[in-house]
Amino acid sequence: MAFASSDPTALSPDAATVKILVAGGFGVGKTTLVGAVSETVPLRTEELITEASVGVDDLAGVERKTTTTVAMDFGRITLSPALVVYLFGAPGQDRFWFMWDDLSRGALGAVVLADTRRLDSCFPSVDFFEHRGIPFAVGVNCFNGRCDEDPAEIRAALDLSPDVPLVLCDARDKESVKGVLVALLEHVMRGLAAEVSAQS
Repeated sequence: MAFASSDPTALSPDAATVKILVAGGFGVGKTTLVGAVSETVPLRTEELITEASVGVDDLAGVERKTTTTVAMDFGRITLSPALVVYLFGAPGQDRFWFMWDDLSRGALGAVVLADTRRLDSCFPSVDFFEHRGIPFAVGVNCFNGRCDEDPAEIRAALDLSPDVPLVLCDARDKESVKGVLVALLEHVMRGLAAEVSAQS
């Protein structure tokens, strides 16, 4: 699946729009991912982490993090003149999970971003989408440009269904993020084709 020019004037007036949610644990790179691939300046709702979060937010493994998303991130990608994708990055802390139901409403699918150093932080995201029947792909954020874990072991640790895509990526790199989104969209299309086939 090729990505189109990001020139908004090239859009068809009848262009379809789809919504994709980006979820995962606190500090896993969701804001970075949305910013890396968005063709517009992304909307961010980051605030400084203050002493009020001590004992509330788990900073283990992300001690140098200084900001946190308190509502959502938002970006846009033009895949073709006929298709525009809106990305909604969900906040990762437990105290903001009440927003996920609203953010996921109408979503075509989701990306669960995972950090192998804190893999358990993405379990709630995987559970959320599985229980709601929302198709998702897992993007394993390879910090420092490398991942020392075996993808098969990551898949087993997350107890993923064999059909769920798992893609190694760098959330800072536009082309790498596009690969995750393409894997998700192909997964969604396979699911829709299977539904149509089952009904005929």
